[in-house]
Amino acid sequence: MNTSVKIAGVEFKNPVMTGSGTFGSGMEYGEFVDLNRLGAVVTKGVANVPWTGNPTPRVAEVYGGMLNAIGLQNPGIDVFIERDLAFLRQFDTKVIVNICGKTVEDYLEVAEKLADTDVDLLEVNVSCPNVKEGAIAFGQKADALYDITSRIKAVAKQPIIMKLSPNVTDITEMARAAESAGADAISLINTLTGVKIDIERRQFVLANKTGGMSGPAIKPIAVRMVWQCANAVKIPIIGMGGIATAQDAIEFLMAGATAVAVGAMNFINPYATMEVAEGIEEFLQKHGIEDIREIIGCVK
Repeated sequence: MNTSVKIAGVEFKNPVMTGSGTFGSGMEYGEFVDLNRLGAVVTKGVANVPWTGNPTPRVAEVYGGMLNAIGLQNPGIDVFIERDLAFLRQFDTKVIVNICGKTVEDYLEVAEKLADTDVDLLEVNVSCPNVKEGAIAFGQKADALYDITSRIKAVAKQPIIMKLSPNVTDITEMARAAESAGADAISLINTLTGVKIDIERRQFVLANKTGGMSGPAIKPIAVRMVWQCANAVKIPIIGMGGIATAQDAIEFLMAGATAVAVGAMNFINPYATMEVAEGIEEFLQKHGIEDIREIIGCVK
């Protein structure tokens, strides 16, 4: 039985990855998860310089998921290469580094520093506020997405995955912009913007007021957007958003995703990624499916 998939010429032993920002660089999960059994580890977003993130409180539980406004706290690319990348390279798994920035130049600096490292792909977080565009996220305007994609593609040595924001009117317009600018793949969805209010204190629960919603409640929206994009572009898609079980992951694959990422569920069940990978294998065996590619995009 073949569970391997290929994205931009890179072969993954199975389609299960970690969602950026939910797994660190795997160090915290080492006692629960055998990283060798995952298709890839997708790291937390890393910038050209350290970011302290947003003030607290910055996480809130909500019905069917969670809100976060961490603000992409990270140690910066130099510490990341020395510490996190060195750790990940002990394992037989692909490494995808999620990169972020406040200007296009920030992203380019990170991509250039990763050019000569042993990293398999870059995932570009375009949900960051573009400080030169009045804090509108890079991924919320097709022309801004096209610009940042083409400029990163020009300097990156690794294939690039553009991680799309669902906070747009038409997700297929963004997918097409990324594809036409040279993206090797897209991943979606990033978090949906939400708010929680403490009615006793008459205040926002999060210091940032708004936060990114993730968890099982967003899955039907995510599956719909993956399906739409699979019918709009020819480049591979990594699907994510509320995956808790193998059955959830298989929905994304059938909708057209080549691979999937498990995110918020890691906080609830640290074994989630491995359970999803094993569950996909059991599904294939149960249905006599020899190659996972038979079910990718089978629902039209």
